[in-house]
Amino acid sequence: MRLIIIVSILIVSTGFCKAQDWTLDDIEVYHSFDAFENVLKKKDNFTYIINFWATWCGPCVKELPYFEAMNRSYGDKHVKIILVSLDFEKQIESRLIPFLNKNEIRSEVVLLLDKKESSWIDRVDPEWSGALPITIVYNQENRVFYEKTFHSEHELEEILKPFLN
Repeated sequence: MRLIIIVSILIVSTGFCKAQDWTLDDIEVYHSFDAFENVLKKKDNFTYIINFWATWCGPCVKELPYFEAMNRSYGDKHVKIILVSLDFEKQIESRLIPFLNKNEIRSEVVLLLDKKESSWIDRVDPEWSGALPITIVYNQENRVFYEKTFHSEHELEEILKPFLN
């Protein structure tokens, strides 16, 4: 009887822990920064952690597990993680989607394909040099910009704490 219960629990928990299988339909694609810009200006009861990244950016890939950990820890606390991929359009099916599946990414992922970066980098933040990764944390009252790589979940938690008080 114990064996049946243990096997049942394992089967059920495995189903719930499985990451989604990403397809192109799961990713909101923005072809212009004008269409995307509202992601940076939401006025609701959430705190947003927006991370600009790409699969070809080593430091970006290295810090993604910390954003995923934040998603698990704070997803039920009015915190939304949005990963803004700047991957190349030709590599969505061959690189981005396999990467999301392999790494079991569960945070929201959007794709910004506007390649006229020089026209919109300052609109994201005037301090942004154009290098990746960058992170923006904001809510209705506050907004902070980080052009740096995070090295731990704790480091991300520290920048989030002032937004939760």
